[in-house]
Amino acid sequence: MGTRSDTREKIQDVALELFGEQGYDKTSLREIAERLGVTKAALYYHFKTKEEIITSLLQAAGERLDKVAEWMADKDPTPENRLALLERYAAAINEGGGHFKLMRLMQENQPALRELAAGLKGHERMKAFVEFLVDPGASLADQLKARLAVMVLHMGQFALKETDATLAQKQAAALEVGRGLIGQ
Repeated sequence: MGTRSDTREKIQDVALELFGEQGYDKTSLREIAERLGVTKAALYYHFKTKEEIITSLLQAAGERLDKVAEWMADKDPTPENRLALLERYAAAINEGGGHFKLMRLMQENQPALRELAAGLKGHERMKAFVEFLVDPGASLADQLKARLAVMVLHMGQFALKETDATLAQKQAAALEVGRGLIGQ
């Protein structure tokens, strides 16, 4: 199957597909192994549980966003840096292409996955990004626009799923809307 990381990525991709098709709770490791064409023992070498698979996906997404937060740490919230933050954020969540599936999975399986997502500091990270995008003391409407600018990067693919647009076109449209919300 190639290198260990390639195999882990294939397992993650197939697991996301099956979780999306059948739901998280209704998908077994055996089914994931069968879809991959490997034994359950081979799958166990990489992941012992489906919780480990989801956790690895959430951690990878969190690590990409941590890099964005690190970039932001020594920057002033100028209009140019706010735009750069949105662009970096969009690139981080779109890297690898599985973000839409992961977001849908988290939305559709909230009770089963809530505890796994807890503790990954997503809330604190999001608060820091939003604070960077809006001036202190900004109007409530401007505070909302800053939050929506980030949210649209996540939700744009959902909102445009009925269109014939490509994934890249949907991502570009979401970024354009996000830019507009922060006045860029």
